[in-house]
Amino acid sequence: MAVCPAGVRLFGADAVAPVPAVAPVGAADAARQANAVIDKGLLFLKGQQNADGTWHEPKQPLGVSAIVLRGFALDEKYGVKADFVAKGFAKLLSYQKADNGGIYQEMLGNYNTAIAVSALAATDDPAFKAATDKAVAYLKSLQWNDTIAGANGKTIEVKNPAFGGVGYSAGSRPDGSNTAMMLEALHDAGVSKDDPAYKNAVKFLSRMQNLSESNDQPWAGKDGGSIYTPIGSDDAHPGNSQAGEYTGADGKRLLRSYGLMTYAGLKSMIYSGLTKDDPRVKAAWGWICNNYSVDENPGMKLNDPKDAKSGMNYYYHTMSQALHAYGEPVITDGNGNKHDWRLDMINKLASVQRADGSFIGDRKWMEDSPVLSTGYVVLCLEEILVDLKERPAK
Repeated sequence: MAVCPAGVRLFGADAVAPVPAVAPVGAADAARQANAVIDKGLLFLKGQQNADGTWHEPKQPLGVSAIVLRGFALDEKYGVKADFVAKGFAKLLSYQKADNGGIYQEMLGNYNTAIAVSALAATDDPAFKAATDKAVAYLKSLQWNDTIAGANGKTIEVKNPAFGGVGYSAGSRPDGSNTAMMLEALHDAGVSKDDPAYKNAVKFLSRMQNLSESNDQPWAGKDGGSIYTPIGSDDAHPGNSQAGEYTGADGKRLLRSYGLMTYAGLKSMIYSGLTKDDPRVKAAWGWICNNYSVDENPGMKLNDPKDAKSGMNYYYHTMSQALHAYGEPVITDGNGNKHDWRLDMINKLASVQRADGSFIGDRKWMEDSPVLSTGYVVLCLEEILVDLKERPAK
């Protein structure tokens, strides 16, 4: 055990189905409970498919459909051979660009393509390999570095804080969420850890982290958590955190770490080949232990109490991936209490699932869409089931 350092389509939060009462379960019943929540969630999602095979609405990115498809592909009761799932993948691939291999519509090339690659990889179907390889090549072409000139026609030096990162589209400001999605796609597609894309990304991930020993940015603190992006609005205000900024005791401008990006940073470091012995991984793990929660997105309320639960379903999904990748089932929190995070998350998610099988979050990051939120939760619990098989709960 590691010890931590000190059927009816619903739209929006107005269409709320009641939350049924669910008794907490222990280790013996954890997988059963997780499967029950997944089954109800997937049944809800099956009923939300559009006539053309998609799940996203006209103003939503097609990544919403890819998230749902990945959930079905990973579930042995459905898989890619189910007729409606196969229809969904066929429609997803119809968006692939002939010229660059990206899978998107008019915009958000990295965001949509990365999620689509992870969905395709989840099928383990050789028929999708050629399309996946083209999409992976497109993703790597979007990374800011000193050898590839993207849509803006410029390369950048290693000292540039954008180096190694990826934004929503070619040439756009890189951020931790898009970079994590790109790295997840490469990982899921089986790209070798020796690929330069991973090595370049580590520089960006390090500059997202509040760890001044390895981060050369002027705002870097020492708590080990991560922020949204080291790129700010101007030279006088470098970096940006969705959890806001504050002034240290010495008058230094600091950016607040928060849960979602710290988990995204941790999993991305591990996917990129860093080990538990790396000081950056140790620092991230320390922040996670000291700020462990399945009830809020830690760090966010310090900027605004209303933001405590912002992005919770994306947070759960990212948290499960990061902790599975790290490989430690028990977390000792800042008060010395031990938690099997898998059991905590199963019980939490079972307690908030709505009667129709769906989940919903706040409006801030599109989580008022029950389709998107339910897709996130299904993927979270599928990740937990894999972890439970590898490391049974006690």
